Amino acid sequence: MEKTQLKPGTLLAPLPSVMVSCGTEEKANIITIAWTGIISTIPPTLYISVRPERHSYSIMKETGEFVVNIPSANLAKRTDLCGMKTGKKEDKFKTCGFTKLPSAKVNCPGIEECLINIECKIRQIIPMGSHDMFIADIVSVSVDSNLIDKDGKLRVDKADPIAYAHGEYFALGKKIGSFGFSVRKKSNKKK
Repeated sequence: MEKTQLKPGTLLAPLPSVMVSCGTEEKANIITIAWTGIISTIPPTLYISVRPERHSYSIMKETGEFVVNIPSANLAKRTDLCGMKTGKKEDKFKTCGFTKLPSAKVNCPGIEECLINIECKIRQIIPMGSHDMFIADIVSVSVDSNLIDKDGKLRVDKADPIAYAHGEYFALGKKIGSFGFSVRKKSNKKK
């Protein structure tokens, strides 16, 4: 296989495309983020990376909290719009027709139209260059009840989350396996 050498860049993909809400019920804002991920299981911790010049940066730094809202593919256009507009000039909840969802453990609202809402309290902010990394503890998770199957399992595939890769949005494809399927012993049960 022939390979082409590229300059170092942000080519790790795909990444989740999420909307992060911050502020207060009265003065909330939304920023679209793709530089995000899980850091630790115990305690449950994630990160988001934000440019210091973004309007939401100072809000999150001041309040010490935010909500990661996972949009479905049907919200892709509004997710993109929240990344293109600034909360300095307009109310993105109103512009995008989103409903503020009261949070359980933080003061900022989530986005009701998103099927998964992850409430976070900031633990640390680390300057990294063009972006600062907000490391945050996950303090509460709200999930649309339709995503929980009869066995109580979360069906993220039913949320139809979107991904971001090199300037483009994608819907996720079909399930191709589950954790440990490469080493799981095959069942000898007859059908």
